[in-house]
Amino acid sequence: MSADGPAPEAPEPEARKVPESSGVDLARVALRAAKEAARARGDAAQQKRQARRGGGLRSGARADGRDPMALGSAINRLITERGWEAPAAVGGVMGRWPQIVGEDLAKHCEPERYDEDERVLIVRCDSTAWATNLRLLAPQLVARLNEDLGHGTVAVIKVHGPAGPSRRFGPLRAPGSTGPGDTYG
Repeated sequence: MSADGPAPEAPEPEARKVPESSGVDLARVALRAAKEAARARGDAAQQKRQARRGGGLRSGARADGRDPMALGSAINRLITERGWEAPAAVGGVMGRWPQIVGEDLAKHCEPERYDEDERVLIVRCDSTAWATNLRLLAPQLVARLNEDLGHGTVAVIKVHGPAGPSRRFGPLRAPGSTGPGDTYG
């Protein structure tokens, strides 16, 4: 606001100079797009030629997704893709049962199966005394298993006692009898 005349106006933010693309820059962009399109057409044409020759896709000198992989890596990838982490971990526990529960308990009790939906581990014991003992130890065992497998993998341990002999049906069966179930309940 001087007496000499109007003050120069400050340029507006939108009016700032934006470098315009010159002919060379436009040519570079067009060349890059044309190269990418040609590369894509060439890859597709090469795959068609290989398929026509009966070779399908072949692995080249560089590593790619079609190369063979180690068995352990392939199994780990399959377990992850299918969501089998918890059942596989519990299967490992069944293999290490004596180290987890101790040799003495492992001689008399063995895990039978794991229900992933209900997160229940079913264990069979060879006598009712060992089944009772395992029922008393179940909370500590669940804590130890979850420590090893991850929190919440095993919610409950169901303990089954010894199984009675199989009930066989035959020609010498008395009517109304439940077979050996009369004795074993």
